[in-house]
Amino acid sequence: MRPDDFARLLDTHGPPLVLYARQWCDAPEDVVQEAFLKLVALHQPPRAVVPWLYRVVRNAALDANKAARRRQRREEAVARPVRWFAEPEIEGLDAAAAVDALQRLLVEEREVIVARLWGGLSFEDIASVSGCSASTAFRRYQAGLDALRKELGVPCPNRSPNA
Repeated sequence: MRPDDFARLLDTHGPPLVLYARQWCDAPEDVVQEAFLKLVALHQPPRAVVPWLYRVVRNAALDANKAARRRQRREEAVARPVRWFAEPEIEGLDAAAAVDALQRLLVEEREVIVARLWGGLSFEDIASVSGCSASTAFRRYQAGLDALRKELGVPCPNRSPNA
């Protein structure tokens, strides 16, 4: 295909192809550009170039639409709030308040508490996962629990009320 023929084809059919692709995807210009690049890359142009372009644009626009929907579903799934507790209240503890308190903890403290309480990991296991010593993991656990108790107004079960 000669450059003049290609330019004329692009000028004549580019805008209608963009309009055609717009019904399926949000980036029709990109789809049309890719179709013209595919045309240029062919060793032998198709016998009916314009219908070929429409087919390529249609297929690419449909693919782009599917990809956008998949991306949107993934983003929505990631954006959903983490559900820490199955029930709204556990043994008198307000689950929403507990989640808020957990999210306000230092990351290191929250990591140890979740790994210990939900994961059942030992402090040695937590230390190997988080790259600290077992005693540091234990200190983070204790500090996190103390912060949670203070914020939630829950006394320590092992301490006397006067302590």
